[in-house]
Amino acid sequence: MALFGFFSKDKKESLDKGLEKTKTSFFDQLSKAVVGKSKVDEEVLDELETVLVHADVGIGTTVKIIERIEKRVARDKYVGTSDLDKILREEIAALMEENTGGVASDFSLPDTGGKPYVIMVVGVNGVGKTTTIGKLASQFHKAGKKVVLGAGDTFRAAAVDQLKIWGDRVGIPVIDHGMNTDPASVAYDAVKKGVEMNADVVIIDTAGRLHTKVGLMNELSKIKRVMQKVIEDAPQEVLLVLDGSTGQNAVIQAREFTKATEVTALAVTKLDGTAKGGVIIGISDEFKIPVKYIGVGERVEDLQVFDKREFVDSLFSKK
Repeated sequence: MALFGFFSKDKKESLDKGLEKTKTSFFDQLSKAVVGKSKVDEEVLDELETVLVHADVGIGTTVKIIERIEKRVARDKYVGTSDLDKILREEIAALMEENTGGVASDFSLPDTGGKPYVIMVVGVNGVGKTTTIGKLASQFHKAGKKVVLGAGDTFRAAAVDQLKIWGDRVGIPVIDHGMNTDPASVAYDAVKKGVEMNADVVIIDTAGRLHTKVGLMNELSKIKRVMQKVIEDAPQEVLLVLDGSTGQNAVIQAREFTKATEVTALAVTKLDGTAKGGVIIGISDEFKIPVKYIGVGERVEDLQVFDKREFVDSLFSKK
C-alpha cells in the first residue's frame, strides 16, 4: 500500500521508472550496510550515512536524517534493521514536508487578476532548460491555457531554433529576435504579446551562461525591469532548471543562481538517467525553495508536477 495514497497510474509508472536507477543503487547499498546485523547501532548508522551521501543527498541533509534516526533508536530502545527502510522513509518524508509548502497536483496557474502569469526560466547550458520550457508549454497548452514563449537565450542559435520548433509543434506563438540580440527586448515583446492576446502564461527563456555573478545579476535584473514596464509584478515566478544527473554540481549551481537572482521554484531534470535522484532531498532541504517540476524521461508527459509525497513513496517502493 502506498504511504501517501492514490495518484495517477500513468504518472506513478513514469515516476517509478524514472527513479529506477536511484532506487536500485540505493537499496543495493542499504542491503550491504545492514547485512549480518540485527539492530540499528552506531556501525549501521555510519554505513547508512555513507549510503545517503553516495545517493547525493548531501552532507548537511544526511546529518539531519541520521540525527532523526538516532533519536528514534534512543526512544524505541531496540530498532531492528528490518525496520530501517520504514523509518528512513518516514524521516525523509517528514523532512521534506517541513522544508517546502503545499503540494501542486496539476499544471494550474495562480490567479493573477486577468494578467498573464510570467515565468522567467534560468539555468546553465546543458541542463535541459529549453526542453523543459517546451514541455512545460505543452503541458499548459494541454491543460487549456493560452501560452506565449519568449526566446531570450539569444546567445545560442540552437536555443532559439529549438524553442521555435516547440512552438510550431504545440501551436503557440514564440517571440524571437534571432541571435545576439538583446534578451530584455525579447522578454518585453513576449510579455506585451501575452497581454495583447490575453494569454494565461508567458514563459521567458534566458541565457544559460553562468559567467560572473555580477554579470548574470545585471542581465537578469534588466530583463525583469523591462517586463515590469508591461506588467508591474513580472515575473511572478523565477524557475531554476537543474540537471539531477550532475548530483552535487546541481546544488552548486543552485547556490550561484540564488545569489544572482530571487529564485522562487526549481525544476530538476534527467532523473531517469542517474542514480543520484537523492539530490532532490538535499536541494529541498538546503534551499527551502519548492521543487515544482521533475523530468523523469523523454516524453512531454515525463515532465511532472513534483509531489514530495509521491517522490518518497516511489523512492521506497519495491517490486
